[in-house]
Amino acid sequence: MDTILHRNRSILLEIMGKKKTQCKIERVVLEKMKFRFKYHTHQNINSRGKIYHYVYDFAWMEFSSDEVLVVRKPLNF
Repeated sequence: MDTILHRNRSILLEIMGKKKTQCKIERVVLEKMKFRFKYHTHQNINSRGKIYHYVYDFAWMEFSSDEVLVVRKPLNF
Protein backbone atom coordinates (compact mmCIF):
# COMPACT_ATOMS: atom_id res chain seq x y z
CA MET A 1 0.00 0.00 0.00
CA ASP A 2 2.84 2.42 0.82
CA THR A 3 4.18 1.98 -2.72
CA ILE A 4 0.80 2.98 -4.18
CA LEU A 5 0.61 6.05 -1.92
CA HIS A 6 4.07 7.19 -3.00
CA ARG A 7 3.19 6.59 -6.65
CA ASN A 8 -0.02 8.65 -6.25
CA ARG A 9 2.01 11.47 -4.66
CA SER A 10 4.55 11.33 -7.50
CA ILE A 11 1.76 11.63 -10.05
CA LEU A 12 0.29 14.67 -8.26
CA LEU A 13 3.75 16.25 -7.99
CA GLU A 14 4.30 15.73 -11.71
CA ILE A 15 0.99 17.46 -12.46
CA MET A 16 1.54 20.34 -10.03
CA GLY A 17 5.25 20.96 -10.51
CA LYS A 18 7.12 22.85 -7.82
CA LYS A 19 5.27 26.17 -7.97
CA LYS A 20 1.54 25.55 -8.52
CA THR A 21 -0.69 25.52 -5.47
CA GLN A 22 -3.78 24.17 -7.25
CA CYS A 23 -5.04 23.07 -10.64
CA LYS A 24 -7.97 21.31 -12.26
CA ILE A 25 -7.32 18.20 -14.30
CA GLU A 26 -9.52 15.78 -16.17
CA ARG A 27 -10.15 12.58 -14.25
CA VAL A 28 -9.31 10.51 -17.32
CA VAL A 29 -5.77 11.99 -17.39
CA LEU A 30 -5.15 10.84 -13.83
CA GLU A 31 -6.57 7.41 -14.64
CA LYS A 32 -4.25 7.11 -17.67
CA MET A 33 -1.31 7.94 -15.40
CA LYS A 34 -2.44 5.01 -13.21
CA PHE A 35 -3.52 7.20 -10.28
CA ARG A 36 -5.43 5.04 -7.77
CA PHE A 37 -8.27 7.10 -6.26
CA LYS A 38 -8.99 4.56 -3.50
CA TYR A 39 -5.60 5.11 -1.87
CA HIS A 40 -5.05 8.16 0.32
CA THR A 41 -3.50 8.95 3.69
CA HIS A 42 -6.46 10.83 5.18
CA GLN A 43 -9.43 13.00 4.24
CA ASN A 44 -11.07 16.22 5.34
CA ILE A 45 -14.54 17.66 4.82
CA ASN A 46 -14.57 21.42 4.28
CA SER A 47 -17.25 23.87 5.43
CA ARG A 48 -19.20 23.31 2.20
CA GLY A 49 -19.30 19.56 2.71
CA LYS A 50 -16.74 18.77 -0.01
CA ILE A 51 -14.37 15.89 0.71
CA TYR A 52 -10.66 16.39 0.18
CA HIS A 53 -8.63 13.18 -0.07
CA TYR A 54 -4.98 13.60 0.92
CA VAL A 55 -1.79 11.88 -0.14
CA TYR A 56 0.78 13.32 2.24
CA ASP A 57 1.12 17.00 1.23
CA PHE A 58 -1.28 16.95 -1.74
CA ALA A 59 -5.06 16.71 -1.81
CA TRP A 60 -7.69 16.20 -4.45
CA MET A 61 -11.41 16.82 -4.60
CA GLU A 62 -13.74 15.55 -7.26
CA PHE A 63 -14.84 18.86 -8.73
CA SER A 64 -17.29 17.30 -11.17
CA SER A 65 -17.76 13.87 -12.69
CA ASP A 66 -15.06 14.72 -15.25
CA GLU A 67 -12.70 17.07 -13.37
CA VAL A 68 -10.57 16.80 -10.26
CA LEU A 69 -9.19 19.74 -8.29
CA VAL A 70 -5.66 19.08 -7.02
CA VAL A 71 -4.20 21.27 -4.28
CA ARG A 72 -0.93 21.45 -2.39
CA LYS A 73 -1.39 21.50 1.36
CA PRO A 74 -0.07 24.77 2.82
CA LEU A 75 2.95 24.50 5.10
CA ASN A 76 1.05 26.04 8.04
CA PHE A 77 -1.84 23.54 7.78
